[in-house]
Amino acid sequence: MSVKLVVMYPKPADPAKFDSYFRSTHMPLVEKMPGLKSFSFGPSTGPDGGEGAYFWIFVGTFDSKEALGAALSSPAGQDAVADIPNYSPDAPTIAVIDATDG
Repeated sequence: MSVKLVVMYPKPADPAKFDSYFRSTHMPLVEKMPGLKSFSFGPSTGPDGGEGAYFWIFVGTFDSKEALGAALSSPAGQDAVADIPNYSPDAPTIAVIDATDG
């Protein structure tokens, strides 16, 4: 059992700028978060390959809700959260999943 942090971003005005900033500036901040076990991210599409409900999705895996809470409240987590408006002026949708990994 693990906990997934899912961050879903709306389409930005400049998708190439978002992509570049996310990869080169934001992810190095995220990777410093304590307890982050694994992650994946990238552009999102609908099942038919067309435009999806969200432009970009990040999924981070933590051992527990407590580990996620500790990561978000850490200095590294606070830096990562504070960085979001620098590349995504529209707030992302954030969800936490109590995952049953198969």
